[in-house]
Amino acid sequence: MAGTIVEDVSLNELKQGLADGSIILVDIREQYEWDAGHIPGATFHPLSAFNPSALPKADAGQRVVLHCRSGRRTLMALEAAQASGRDDIRAHFGGGMLAWEGAGETVEL
Repeated sequence: MAGTIVEDVSLNELKQGLADGSIILVDIREQYEWDAGHIPGATFHPLSAFNPSALPKADAGQRVVLHCRSGRRTLMALEAAQASGRDDIRAHFGGGMLAWEGAGETVEL
């Protein structure tokens, strides 16, 4: 993790970014977790088949934000993405699905 840039995104920042299109949310949990419920608007790129070059590219005024269940896996994914040259992948919603659901937010099946 040394040298990995990590930008933490709060629940409110995430909700605002999803609403205004400034955040591209990437769920890196596994298929069974995605199927059990995910954040509306998220895209699915499981960590087990993680390919940084397959991650979406942000347009001007946007940023890619990774999330998982609790934030631990996103740190590994940020490190892998940056090591592969994706220096545009820096942000994560560290609270993950636990924080999203804990706040009573909508989950899509």
